[in-house]
Amino acid sequence: MAQVLARATVEVVTAVGGYAGGVYLRSGQPGQLRMAVLLGLPGPLFRPWTRMNLSRPYPVAEAYRSGQSVHLPDAEAAMRRFPQLMAGLPFPFASMFEPVAAGAERFGVLMALRAATPGVAVAPADRERLRRAADRLAGELAELSAAGDPVVWDGDPLYTEGADAAGGAPEAVDRLEQALLSVDRQGRIGFVNAAAETLLGTAGPELRGQVLWEALPWLGHPAYEDHFRAVFMSTEPVHFPARRGRRTPDEWMSVDLYPGSDGVTVTIGATQKPSYAPASMARPGGGLGSPADRASALYRPVSLAIALTEAVTARQVSAVVTEELLPAFGGRQLAIYLLDERHLHLAWETGFPQGFLDRFDGVGLDVRLPGVETLTSGRPLFFESMEHLAAAYPGIPLDAHVGARAFLPLIASGRPVGSCILGFDAPRGFSPEERTVLTALAGLIAQALERARRYDSEAALARGLQSALLPHRLPVHEQVETVGRYLPGTQGMDVGGDWYDVVETGGGRLALVIGDVQGHGVAAAATMGQLRSSVRAFALTGNTPEQVMRGTNQLLIDLDPGQFASCCYVLLDPATGSAEAVRAGHPQPLLRHPDGRTEVLDLPGGVVLGIDPEATYPVTALRLATGSVLALYTDGLVEKPDSDIDVGVERLRTALAAARPDPLTETADRLMGEVGNAADRPDDIALLLACRTGGAA
Repeated sequence: MAQVLARATVEVVTAVGGYAGGVYLRSGQPGQLRMAVLLGLPGPLFRPWTRMNLSRPYPVAEAYRSGQSVHLPDAEAAMRRFPQLMAGLPFPFASMFEPVAAGAERFGVLMALRAATPGVAVAPADRERLRRAADRLAGELAELSAAGDPVVWDGDPLYTEGADAAGGAPEAVDRLEQALLSVDRQGRIGFVNAAAETLLGTAGPELRGQVLWEALPWLGHPAYEDHFRAVFMSTEPVHFPARRGRRTPDEWMSVDLYPGSDGVTVTIGATQKPSYAPASMARPGGGLGSPADRASALYRPVSLAIALTEAVTARQVSAVVTEELLPAFGGRQLAIYLLDERHLHLAWETGFPQGFLDRFDGVGLDVRLPGVETLTSGRPLFFESMEHLAAAYPGIPLDAHVGARAFLPLIASGRPVGSCILGFDAPRGFSPEERTVLTALAGLIAQALERARRYDSEAALARGLQSALLPHRLPVHEQVETVGRYLPGTQGMDVGGDWYDVVETGGGRLALVIGDVQGHGVAAAATMGQLRSSVRAFALTGNTPEQVMRGTNQLLIDLDPGQFASCCYVLLDPATGSAEAVRAGHPQPLLRHPDGRTEVLDLPGGVVLGIDPEATYPVTALRLATGSVLALYTDGLVEKPDSDIDVGVERLRTALAAARPDPLTETADRLMGEVGNAADRPDDIALLLACRTGGAA
């Protein structure tokens, strides 16, 4: 089977003009593919991708799951569809993945890598060549399966050579003063010039045939792995400084890698110690190298996701990111920009010098800044030092001379949301694991911010409805003074269905109304508006209090909004003080007598509105003496978590008894003050006070 797989890999790479490829097969472990063959790439550098869980958002897994081809012509296309892949392999390359299946039996996926073709889709001819190669391989594997071979792969990959290694070079190269080596697509040294032998202190024959980073262990440092992955995955040169040996910490080398279809040319020369020296270069084992660090990195997306579920507004999302993300990676600065009409606006910042980011607020998407380009390209940008950042963006204002920066695109379900900037006080490298985790976290943040935007839009609409539907002023009456107050909650959707109203009915009487629609948001506010209009309509047509409540109950049932409401309705004759009160599942009103004695009225009442079409609402007769104050309120004023509502009612009764009835506005403010100053209000609050100031005693 190994020969069949190797032949198929070589065939497809050659057919599509690639430089690397491989085959993934199903494994003995359910839900997992294993890389069986890898051609044209050094296997040890790509060990993290040799096992592929089918649930992961990678093109190999998607091709196998869906049975459909995946063609990614460039890094931008790959980033849009598979950001976690590009977070670990952020290089410009093209890739093609073809499922290998015979009938209903799926064996694996055939893969080919080649130079990127930005903006140009994979040609139909190459798609057809890839499909034919996969079909031939599927036919051969089906024959093996029919013969009793399970066609699964549970071992390490077979590393296959592509073209012949670059085993020699012109004699002129040997006369160069610069150290030069040539390695094949597996990383094995094929040629070493005389300058390289002198610089490295090792004879050419001892180096030839060895893997470069094994022959020169100082190049095998984990901090440099990403550079080698880059040169084998793309067609662009790579340059980086490297520290040679552990006993000579100040001996630094400049390493230049030049890729080709059959191998890589390496030049090495002495250089000065760079002014930036990330800890990952100087201290082996840093970053996410240890099992504990890797476990922490895997836990962090889960922890952040849990915290983000509790965040409702964009500000709350940003605060969660500050508390969860920065400590996990040792960051000190954070900035979040949100996209609005093709401009990025600063939504949150911490750790930056005061006013520094103001100049970037409102920039358009055509400005060349890393925070803009990470969003427009969909590709995260990592700079291990401020000097790297300045070199990539000449003239960009810097908030510090040392440090590192990560720019993450915030994209939710393919929709651009904004960008996130992480700042670090010291230079540092970013391992593939860190890039993958940060990219995954950026996706979570983007989803949370998108959700927060919808919340903000709904909240604005609900606030508009609430403002429009509540009375802007209460009627002025010679014998009755009325004052209303409304206060939104502070948790979740901050507007609800509480309302109050005062209606002048026939015969000089006043209807005092308070109600509370279950729930919060636009639906609750809309239902509140309908109920307020209903109560006014029934009251203005001369209905009795019991008829008003029955009619409103039937209307809510007919509307069937999936909500119910409580209500208290008092019809008052200002001249005599006589009143009729009816209650539908609402808290009992309070009555403060002229002598200060305050009682909780005992109104028998009926069930809440919107539940029972046959419900009845008994009427209770009352009398308000001159100087009396009637208090109608919603449960948000008296109800607290983990506290009996009767305790809250008694607290309100005591406060009303202690308050001076004149002026009534101060009494209302005092009653609202205690709960209004609380930072944590799970429900909105409505209050209506009515003081009888004249008429018969």
